[in-house]
Formats: sequence, structure tokens, C-alpha cells
Amino acid sequence: MYQSFKTPSNPATGAPRLKALRAALAEAGLDGFLIPRADAHRGENVAPCDERLAWLTGFTGSDGHCAVLPDIAGVFVDGRYTLQVRNQIDLSVFTPQAIPEDSLSDWLKAHLGKGVVGYDPMLHSHGDITKLEKALAPEITLKQSPNMVDAIWQDRPAPPMGKIRPHPLEFAGKSSAEKRAELAGKLREAGLSATVLTLPDSIAWLLNIRGSDIAQTPVPLAFAILHADARVTLITNPAKSSPELAEHLGPDVTLKEDFAAALTALSGKVGVDRATAPIWVSQQLANPEWFPDPCILPKACKNEAELNGTRKAHLRDASAMCEFLAWIDQGLEGQTEIDVVTKLESIRAQSNALTDISFDTICGSGPNGAIVHYRVDEASNRAIDTNTLLLVDSGGQYPDGTTDITRTVIIGTPDAEMIRCFTLVLKGMLAVAMLRFPAGTTGQQIDPFARAPLWAAGLDYKHGTGHGVGAYLSVHEGPARISPTSDVALQTGMILSDEPGYYREGAWGIRIENLLIVRPPEDFGGEDKMHSFETLTWVPIDTRLIDPARLTTAERDWLNAYHAEVLEKVGPLVSEGVRAWLQGACSQI
Repeated sequence: MYQSFKTPSNPATGAPRLKALRAALAEAGLDGFLIPRADAHRGENVAPCDERLAWLTGFTGSDGHCAVLPDIAGVFVDGRYTLQVRNQIDLSVFTPQAIPEDSLSDWLKAHLGKGVVGYDPMLHSHGDITKLEKALAPEITLKQSPNMVDAIWQDRPAPPMGKIRPHPLEFAGKSSAEKRAELAGKLREAGLSATVLTLPDSIAWLLNIRGSDIAQTPVPLAFAILHADARVTLITNPAKSSPELAEHLGPDVTLKEDFAAALTALSGKVGVDRATAPIWVSQQLANPEWFPDPCILPKACKNEAELNGTRKAHLRDASAMCEFLAWIDQGLEGQTEIDVVTKLESIRAQSNALTDISFDTICGSGPNGAIVHYRVDEASNRAIDTNTLLLVDSGGQYPDGTTDITRTVIIGTPDAEMIRCFTLVLKGMLAVAMLRFPAGTTGQQIDPFARAPLWAAGLDYKHGTGHGVGAYLSVHEGPARISPTSDVALQTGMILSDEPGYYREGAWGIRIENLLIVRPPEDFGGEDKMHSFETLTWVPIDTRLIDPARLTTAERDWLNAYHAEVLEKVGPLVSEGVRAWLQGACSQI
């Protein structure tokens, strides 16, 4: 199994650990301490040794932070985790706070007033710290400190030591030497002698390497320095390397272990991304200059080899999903959420190409489906109810691509409200899929198209509509998103999810998700060329939950054409029995 169902945390551990932390803070002369979810690489997924937020509070979501003061401790989470956080933390000692409604600076001023708050400089960016310092001054001072959670975490796991492996050119589409040369030219144009890379997926993309330090995300935990002459210093434990890797990297990539020494040895202006790099990095440099990570945008704009590989990966994944959905339709009597996740994983694993799942499967029956990022475990596992909705959000990691798909299906017979809400969510998903838009359009501008049908009915959802997806990298990739806060323009070759939803607390949840490629601008007969989307995901949408009368002619035509293409593309890839099921699931409406 790729996914564990052990209960990830125990709220009962929160009080004694918090007491120990407060004692350590008092001894260090600190009035508070900040504990982010992030590690030194500021990534969404972290190794077990970096799960400080979960270890202290019990909250296991992929985003959030905790602020501990002498008499109160706040756990800050966004709308995705409003329900989850209350289930996982000890509410007698930790207080949930909502992001963005509850500002950390306002909370600190209200509950501390005056004092010194510590933070680990390897876990916070320069941008975050300077913004917070400005908001708190002069009454509250931020002070760099050794990590106080580590000081009391007696059985903290060791850092991961996964081997680094080459990523084949047939999947990467461009050699590392070409990438390094192109980006080195940008450094010279900016007058930089080098730039520091701290994001593992940027380093993996630049050097055409992959790793296994992070579960479900095939990256090595490492730092790197890209020099203006296209050389790279890769900072990692030498034990992660191999003769095969050394040959792949070539003579212009040097492995070193001492990050601080490598930074202090640099001369000239050195670029640092103030949004992603730990503040510690810029403090080691004699002449730092703010410079965005140059890998982020070209990594997001996939080349044709990466897109072709991703298309193939999605077809393999679609065949597995169809086998799975056909199994569900045979009946789930006596089955639990864990049984469903296990079955899906076993079907996906039959593909020899699968290397991992791309994230823990979200499988919520009935009220659990209303928990946006629900992860079933032994404590929360419930039997699959009849006459309710089952939401399954899952994905796979393949050497040629990363997948992410959500399907919500009816178990039994839907009621009118389920059908109404499902159809509204579908209309929003189709609005994005069918959209044409000019160059420069941002995710912020596209997001309302997905919400408009729900808004018209007085409904909404508390998460973004879409996120970027990597090419055998992170399932959540920047810089572009489809969300109310994203001001990044969508560009040709980007892969994004399209996943509006609606969640009725205590009842059920609905989400429908396909992945899309941003197509190059085309002439559609008007004055300006327009971008559009190419669909990557080919899996039926449950037509039993659709009210055709609520769809426009264009929406019905799109959905019918989509299902016809699903049948054409995936039908030959599935077993004979599933092919018969697929024909019914793809029936025209």
C-alpha cells in the first residue's frame, strides 16, 4: 500500500507537548514561538522529521501554522481545513483561527501585547518575516531562535536519505545543459553572479533528476546554486548520489554538503527569492539581491515531450479509474471508505508504470465528503451509506506524468437537492473547460466563471478552483492557479486543475475535477487570438446526478462530446466487462 490508514495524530498529546514547549520558551527568555507547516524548502509536502506542526498540535493538513504564547496557542488554517482542524486538535489548549480572516499580527497584538516572539530562520521567508515585523513593531519583537519544537521532540525521525536518480530526456524533453544555459543567460542579464535555489521541484526540473525523500512527490530534498556560467552547485548528502547520477549530472554540476560554506564563498550579486527562500539564506550572503526563482515559470510551461507524456499517463490512469468506478457500481454493501481507497490503489498499481500515488486519496462518504481535504484513517473510517454521495479525489505518479482527478458518484438513489447542487457544480466546471481567453488573463479573472452558477443559487466553496500540476513532480505546482487571489497569467503549456465544488456540512460533498492544458492562442474568427483549454482527464461524469434541464445547449453538447471521446479513447484500454459499463456511463443526455 502507498497510503497508510493509521490515525496520524492524537489530540491527547497536544497538552503535554504544549506544556513542555512553554517551559522551553520560558527558559530561553521567549514570550512566544511560531511553528509553520513548512520545512526549509517551503514545500507543501514535508518529511516526517519536519512535521512539527502536526507533532505539536495534531493538525495534519498541508497548510497552516501555530503561534504559541504563555496563555493561548492559536492554530491558523484556511477554509479547506475548518472542519478537519477541530477534529484533530485538543480544543481545550489550542484555538482554531481562520485564514485570512484572522490575521497573525492582529492575533499576536491582541493576546501578547508586548514581548519577544521567536522563530526558526530556516522555516520562514524574508518576505513573511519583514511583513510581520512591520505589523508588530514596536511593541512585539521577532527574534531568531533555534527551533524550540526540535528541542523537546525526543523521538524526532531522522532526515530522509532517498537516492537521487536521473530523469530520462525522453520525458524531460530538454537537457539540463540547455535549461542551465538559458537560465544562466537571465542571470547575466540581471547582473547576477549566481542565484540560490531552495525549492526541490525547481532543482529536480533544472537538473532532470528525481528523488524519493518526500512521499508522493518524486523530488530530492536539496539546495542548489546556479552560477552565471551555467554551472550548478548541488547541496545534498553525498550518500544520496551514485556513479549513475554523477555521469548524468556531468562535470558542470558539483555536489557539496555544507550549505552555509557554499553561500559564504559566493561573490558578486547573488539572487535570492524572497518569497520562497528561508530568511537564513540571504543572511549568509555578502551581497544578496531579490530575484524570483528562475525555474518556476519555465517548469510550469511544459514542453511537447512533457505534455505528450502527461497525455499518455492520463489515459493509463483513466483506464484504472473506469475499472474502479465500474466496481463501485456493482455495489458497495459492507464496504468502508478504507476498502474503497484500497481497491482504487490496487487497480492503479496494476499499471507497471505507477511509481506512487500523487497524494493521499480523499474518499468521503456522506458527511465525510463535506470535509474538503478529508483523509480517511482507522478512527474516521465509516461504512459507505446508501442513497448518498461518495467523493473520491485521487491521483497517480507516473514517470511520464502526474494525475489528479475527482469524481463524485451516487451510491443508491439521489434526492433532488443532490442533483441540483451537482448540476450547479458541473456547470461551473464546464464554464472553465469551455472558456476562451486573451493572453495575460489571470487565474483571478477565470475563477468567477466556475463560481457563477453556484453564486446565482446563493452557494459557494472555500477553496480555489484550480492549481498547477507538475510533469512527474508536485501535484500542486506554481506559479499559476485559478483562484480569487491569483494574479499570475495563464500561459501556453501550463497544466491546471478545474475543480469547483460544494460542501454541505454534516450531509455530503461534491467536487468534479479534470486537468486541463493551456493551448497556444488561436484564431477563432474574431479580432484577437485566444487561449483555450485542452482536456487531459478522460473519465465519465455521473449522469445520474445531472439535471439536463439546467444545462444549456452548449453545455449538453460539450458533455456529450466529452463522453463520446472518453468511450473512444478509454474503451480499448479496459476489460470487456468494464467496456460495457463504460458504454452506459457515457450515454448521451
